[in-house]
Amino acid sequence: MSSIPQIKLNDGTNIPAVGFGTYKLNGREGVKSIISAIHNGYRLLDSAFNYENEGAVGEAVRQCGISRDQLRITSKLPGRRHQYDQALLTIEESLYRAQLDYYDIYLIHWPNPITGKYLEAWEALVEAKKRGMIKSIGVSNFLPEHLDCIIKETGVTPSINQVELHPYFSQAKQRAYDKKLGIVTEAWSPLGRANDLLTHPILKEIAKNYHKSVGQLILRWHVQLGVVPIPKATSDQRQKENLDIFDFDITTEDMQKIDALSKPDGRLKGQDPSKYEEF
Repeated sequence: MSSIPQIKLNDGTNIPAVGFGTYKLNGREGVKSIISAIHNGYRLLDSAFNYENEGAVGEAVRQCGISRDQLRITSKLPGRRHQYDQALLTIEESLYRAQLDYYDIYLIHWPNPITGKYLEAWEALVEAKKRGMIKSIGVSNFLPEHLDCIIKETGVTPSINQVELHPYFSQAKQRAYDKKLGIVTEAWSPLGRANDLLTHPILKEIAKNYHKSVGQLILRWHVQLGVVPIPKATSDQRQKENLDIFDFDITTEDMQKIDALSKPDGRLKGQDPSKYEEF
């Protein structure tokens, strides 16, 4: 869709400035929701091995009528498969589940630093890219120390770091670190996932001035920060609304008001990547 700007990754490939989250979109109904999203203009689809819906995503890709090269499909490696050989097998299994020839983007879902095998996992992603199984490789929930480790040991910098990011947790330091390294920051749960963000009085007041919904305001805030948000929506109206954010600009003053909502402990479920383990 020409109205969605493209972001260039450090490996030379492009991704749209907004993606579509597929968490909990499974089975026949999941396929319908994903096809609807594609028809409404989304070209970047975000999945994961642990979502157990790579098959639904692949089926939607086949049924949607849009050529494969127009889509950017993402999946993620689970924590229990960080060991090098297991990681390569899991990437193959991801492809078989989706019945795709390649993934455009594959990420390490969490660093799991206590288990401490994320470097092996990264080496496996580097190899999988060499084998043509993945076009772009990246990470998710990686802190600066995790990024430093994998770059120092392999010489390969991730293209993307997908992290929890929303107005209650704006990740200013992480964003700055990613940017310094030439890594694009993506945002999971950009709209706050079932908390009170969408009814916050300050956001409601700002959104009203732009004749936009609070959700649209928040997604536009992400875009102006240089972050790629990945909202999930099942309704046709909400899917369209979440893409209708490129016809206005938030003023510097209003951006600062939104930034001011961020809290040091703003994580939704306390999932701190320095100690959280996801298998």
